Amino acid sequence: MIKHNMEMIKMTAPVKANIGIDIVDQIDIRVGTIRTVEDVANSKKLVKLDVDFGGFTRTILVGMKGEREDPKEVEGKQALFIVNLEPRKMAGELSEGMLFDIGYADKITPVLAQPEKPVPDGTRAG
Repeated sequence: MIKHNMEMIKMTAPVKANIGIDIVDQIDIRVGTIRTVEDVANSKKLVKLDVDFGGFTRTILVGMKGEREDPKEVEGKQALFIVNLEPRKMAGELSEGMLFDIGYADKITPVLAQPEKPVPDGTRAG
């Protein structure tokens, strides 16, 4: 059963070590619309997202199985993604980026990091 995000984090996680703005400038974070969500047959955790970034699309694998009763509920939603990570093969599929979510690292049911209102796909964060 999926837990709701109403759980309280009892202790704030420590802040990571400081980094320079030059490192932040290297990360390409963009808004994309999740067009489809498909099961990854060789994985107990992964689903495959087809994401529209306006001028390009990417396949991005995320560990959403078990976090949501129906991973397809994110279809049509905008979210933030890192689009300049090296492609990586997972469970026999190629992932071309990373979804930003909120909560996983703090052991609560993750939610999408989303713009407060719709913006053009491909819009950069930062």
